[in-house]
Amino acid sequence: MSEERSSNGQKSWLEKLMQSFAHEPKNRQELLELLHEAHQNKLLDSEALAIVEGAIQVSDLQVRDIMVPRSQMTTIKAGQEPRDFLPDVLEAAHSRYPVVGDSNDEVLGILLAKDLLPLILKSDDDFNLKDLLRPATFVPESKRLNVLLKEFRTTRNHMAIVIDEYGGVAGLVTIEDVLEQIVGEIEDEHDVAEDSYVKPLPSGDCIVKALTPIEDFNEHFDSEFSEEEFDTIGGLVMNHFGHLPKRNEVVEIQGFRFRILHADSRRVHLLRVTPSN
Repeated sequence: MSEERSSNGQKSWLEKLMQSFAHEPKNRQELLELLHEAHQNKLLDSEALAIVEGAIQVSDLQVRDIMVPRSQMTTIKAGQEPRDFLPDVLEAAHSRYPVVGDSNDEVLGILLAKDLLPLILKSDDDFNLKDLLRPATFVPESKRLNVLLKEFRTTRNHMAIVIDEYGGVAGLVTIEDVLEQIVGEIEDEHDVAEDSYVKPLPSGDCIVKALTPIEDFNEHFDSEFSEEEFDTIGGLVMNHFGHLPKRNEVVEIQGFRFRILHADSRRVHLLRVTPSN
């Protein structure tokens, strides 16, 4: 009996999938069609199909397609004291921050949030930001994502600074940004449970799903947003922006501060809400 067969003698999903490829595809489009046919025949589930498609298509994408633009980067200036930059670090809640010199085009290195923990035991006078910097990695906007992912794995870097054709800083990209093109959004500390719309944070802010019905939002925050024009809080927020916002864009509505945590080319997914006082 083949090792690929199950204990009851039935063919494994791998054998069935290989059978479906009896006619070797001649190009990428034929391969994708075969994969979709395998999905329709229940040889691949939807999640597996999405991952395979993502892995195939990631080689067509460049860094410029997924990077966080320079205008939306949260940076720290080398001359800042902890009391000056810690509020921004706490609000952004990232694990890594580019440290810049006198201009945002001069990236001196990367600061890991965990390296700030000694501040709990030390005073600001003993703190030297430059002593904590990790080397920054620079990549061009045109680099293919599959090549970048290989480099991330080889060097064990998690973030790269993106430079334009003139050598200026265009944005940044992380290994998570690349992986999400393959496997979909990766859960982190910002994620809200499937059966909930709102996740409170220790700071008093809340992580809110954009699909939260306005009625539920009003009930949770004791607010009075109108339900006549929009059904969800994401729709309301997008209307106030006047465009499809990107990550880290901020808008204030009726005393509430909304910051975009996650959005793609079609809609907003996740918001950080600072309630009105």
